[in-house]
Amino acid sequence: MTPTENTTTRNGNTTTATENTRKTVLRSSLGILTTATATHGTGRDGDIPLPRLPGFVESAFSPLAYEAARQCLAERPGDSSRTAVALASTTGDTTTADLASRRMVSGKVHNPLLFMQATPNSVLGYLSREFGITGQMFSLSTLDDPVTELLSMADLLLEDPEVDRVLAVGVELGGGERSAAVYEELADGHGHPAPALPASAGLAAAVLLGRPGAGTPVSVRSADAYDTGTRVGADAAGATARPGDIQGLFDLAAVHRRLLREGGSHVLVTGSRAPAFLLTADIDARNETETHAHQ
Repeated sequence: MTPTENTTTRNGNTTTATENTRKTVLRSSLGILTTATATHGTGRDGDIPLPRLPGFVESAFSPLAYEAARQCLAERPGDSSRTAVALASTTGDTTTADLASRRMVSGKVHNPLLFMQATPNSVLGYLSREFGITGQMFSLSTLDDPVTELLSMADLLLEDPEVDRVLAVGVELGGGERSAAVYEELADGHGHPAPALPASAGLAAAVLLGRPGAGTPVSVRSADAYDTGTRVGADAAGATARPGDIQGLFDLAAVHRRLLREGGSHVLVTGSRAPAFLLTADIDARNETETHAHQ
């Protein structure tokens, strides 16, 4: 659905307001505890060597997911028994799946490591062991904007009184033959290309979310019609061009960092058809966070 325009007359003046007719994604505000990003082999500034994960070989998928999650959990440690995790990726670990397939059709001996790590849930198991996480864990494959999908999942999980935090992670790998074929199938004639990344490249972003209040210096909620006048940055121009593009998560992380420095609010638009979200800085919580960081 697309926004519709309503015309309102007040004191003889006629104004036109945009009414957002999309379904509200978040039933209430969420608190953003921290964010993190990790990239490898993309040619961008900030690319990192892949962390060494025992039992994980060849692919950037699990190491990058782990690194983004590790940064969040190291910066904001909490009760792991009350932490849930949701990981989103459109195609999952295609690098490993491709390698396992090529070995099989060439008659080589099957490598059980490749079978294990081709499942996105495997890195969640590694995370749970490393950080003692015993809350719910979910692995999602989505054609929608991952920001919307992950925030919606966090909103649902935080309805559980036994969950205080949700670690939301998005991972995207570079294009290979399998990825290109998958995106061509998903596009269904709509022109969604495979990721414009080298085949060995990977992107990951993580957001640690909780209920708004003490300790959450930035909050996020679904943007209403009256929020459309708020300044929208470059992320609006970079509308999602294909299913599952996690650039919106990188935009969210960048906005979060800016609001921590400068305060204020920002409407995040992650795609031409995606819902919008309003991020707002809490001055008192920001000051509290800075005080703790300098102690």
